[in-house]
Amino acid sequence: MKALSLYFLFIILISTTLNSQNENKIGEIDSTNSNCPPLNLAPIADGPFEANWESLKSYETPEWFRDVKFGIWAHWGPQSEPEVADWYARGMYEPNKKYMPYDSSMYLPHIDRYGHPSEFGFKDVINLWKAAKFDPDQLLGFYKECGAKYFMALANHHENFDNYDSKFQPWNSVNMGPKKDLIGMWSAAARKHDLRFGVSVHASHAWTWYEPAQGADSSGPYAGVPYDGNMTKEDGKGLWWEGYDPQDLYAQNHELSIVKKKIYEIWEWNVPNCNIPDAAYLDKFYNRTKQLWDDYNPDLIYFDDHVLPFHGLTDEIGLNLAAHFYNSSIKLNGSNEAVMNTKKLNEEQRKALGYDIERGKATDILPFVWQTDTCLGNWHYSPCHFINKTYKSSTQVIHMLADIVSKNGNLMLSVPLQRDGTPDSEEIRIMKEIGVWLKVNGEAIYSTRPWKTFGEGPAPVKKKIGNSFNDREKTFFTAKNIRFTQSKDGQVVYAICLGTPENTVRISALGANAKYTQQTIKSVQLIGSSEKISWKQQDDALVINLSKKIAETQATSFKITFNK
Repeated sequence: MKALSLYFLFIILISTTLNSQNENKIGEIDSTNSNCPPLNLAPIADGPFEANWESLKSYETPEWFRDVKFGIWAHWGPQSEPEVADWYARGMYEPNKKYMPYDSSMYLPHIDRYGHPSEFGFKDVINLWKAAKFDPDQLLGFYKECGAKYFMALANHHENFDNYDSKFQPWNSVNMGPKKDLIGMWSAAARKHDLRFGVSVHASHAWTWYEPAQGADSSGPYAGVPYDGNMTKEDGKGLWWEGYDPQDLYAQNHELSIVKKKIYEIWEWNVPNCNIPDAAYLDKFYNRTKQLWDDYNPDLIYFDDHVLPFHGLTDEIGLNLAAHFYNSSIKLNGSNEAVMNTKKLNEEQRKALGYDIERGKATDILPFVWQTDTCLGNWHYSPCHFINKTYKSSTQVIHMLADIVSKNGNLMLSVPLQRDGTPDSEEIRIMKEIGVWLKVNGEAIYSTRPWKTFGEGPAPVKKKIGNSFNDREKTFFTAKNIRFTQSKDGQVVYAICLGTPENTVRISALGANAKYTQQTIKSVQLIGSSEKISWKQQDDALVINLSKKIAETQATSFKITFNK
């Protein structure tokens, strides 16, 4: 656990470096590197949006995304097969790299289980992944029961494998592994259960992320023997992958970037000594992503990128995709229902795209709708969270949700699936508890808008908020921490106490002379209870007196209605 804490601290430090070094200044939204090769991008759909920032800044977030508030993400793909947490397809090629949650490398467990990566590489892990119990209809029915209003599936990860019937990436879930169109199945189930459907795309990074697959051991019996990231189509004769080119997966027919000392450099295309992707790689990414949108018509697409895919090298790919998505949505729906979420956006860029904060949250109400994406445990499934009971609790998730919604955000929660496509029993228990709370208190969450202030109460013990990767620090709220939302018409304010209050609740922001209150209060109701409660709007606070102790709950919601 000590090693785990050190890892989390390291990630927070990396995030701070990213914020200080790599986030654009306001107005600096053009990012074209002279080293970018000429591109040959397919035409975009006709419509009012053009592939430039000025045109895209006229984008307006669709109402559905402002209303849904809570979504579930299935961060699930072939890296779920080993059940060794995240970044397995990179870590298995790094003998001297330690990855959490294990205080060891992924390289050693890979050899113990499968063999040496020169003989059994990640391409072979893909062949083992069968998704034997995958039932999207059952899963999405369960997620909806637990309060989800939208759902997102992993279209591909940094390992460069498409979980759909890809016309441009032969290494996909229809041709191998499960031999199923997973995104097609997810999409159909989402539509059946009336959930908005999203896809996440992470494959832009494979060029640098996979570079360790080109390596070799520096010592031992396999010293100097190249890992399978160097293999080509000719090496597959007589093997299960005959006819497929490993370079379509690994994309490693290029010179290595100079060895990196900082994780964030894997993400950036404008750092010194980064090997620039060739035009074929860039065009292929564009075509794969455009097909994903055109064939499956998701409502939302999330890019695991800073600003746009290949930002720092070129924004042309991302701008074309954004304009195409928006114009296509208008043709399909009659209005633009599309949402395109990315990270590290400055204020100007947030006018054109949806702003996502990975594993973090805002410090105050933001003027544009935004999203937190986070996870119950690790992004890809790791049994250590089940064994050690270290998942986020339902209380933590509910407190995050109330805080995020009060600041104009949505919460996208990843529930990592086991290799077979099922959640474990602990995840199911946590999700059911969230669902029970939302059944009672959903009125204070769904289809609400931020009020004049996000909340009040003592500051929780936390080192820093407002940046990515800060949600791993445990934050302890009490019932004196209150978060506010309001109805669309502004006649109702919801006050959510982050805990179970005792006999008296004082809400300073709703006092008669408070700067936020311009109307007198008509009624106060404890949501989920028919019991009448006594209250008084004093000059300095709304004081609610509870006649008897209420049932213990993760958070307690009051509905305050104003006189017109």
